[in-house]
Amino acid sequence: MPYPDVIAIDGPAAAGKSTVGEFLAAELHYLYFDTGIMYRAITWLVLERGLSVDDEAAITELAEQAQIDVGPADVSDGRQYTVLVDGRDVTWDLRKSQVDDNVSPVSAYPGVRTALTAQQRRIGQRGHVVMVGRDIGTVVLPEAPLKVYLDATVEARARRRYLENAARGHRARYSDILRAMRRRDRIDSQRDTAPLRAAADAVVIDTTDMPVNQVVATVLKLAQERDP
Repeated sequence: MPYPDVIAIDGPAAAGKSTVGEFLAAELHYLYFDTGIMYRAITWLVLERGLSVDDEAAITELAEQAQIDVGPADVSDGRQYTVLVDGRDVTWDLRKSQVDDNVSPVSAYPGVRTALTAQQRRIGQRGHVVMVGRDIGTVVLPEAPLKVYLDATVEARARRRYLENAARGHRARYSDILRAMRRRDRIDSQRDTAPLRAAADAVVIDTTDMPVNQVVATVLKLAQERDP
């Protein structure tokens, strides 16, 4: 059975996009591409170099020059992919709380989004890809034949991130994660460039009380019903 060549999955932090996207891509034998990891990579690089997150010009230049490579997982440590920034493996560094706290303002800069969106679009246009992010269906690939928007309450999403961090040995209080997530939601939804929102023709799925396998099955059914 033919499936849509591109499946776009958008939504806020910890709504289940990455997990669902990875399972779906494996099921369809598609490339799994979490586009948000590019913004995390730039944010990590900003912090690593000691730049101010308020220095839009410097950060934009960094995004235009940085060498970011995302490929299949090459280490058996539970990662979904391997991320290299200028040749350095930073895969797990990108999930630390410092990156969480700063990725939204960095990703809101128009120049940063322009630099990274062009790369994302080229990958998506190759086809056979599940693309996960915040503006895939609205900006990166608005022509995608299947667009899904995953959502959940901010409390449920913060709890998921807390448990994820704890499992990896990263200590952070739930209250701090919840506060940071609320701030990130506000920045993402109110930014002038590519604000977080569901595309007009996206299917919205509330994952608050849905197990991952049920969400995956729901999206797979949508893919089966959608014209390629």
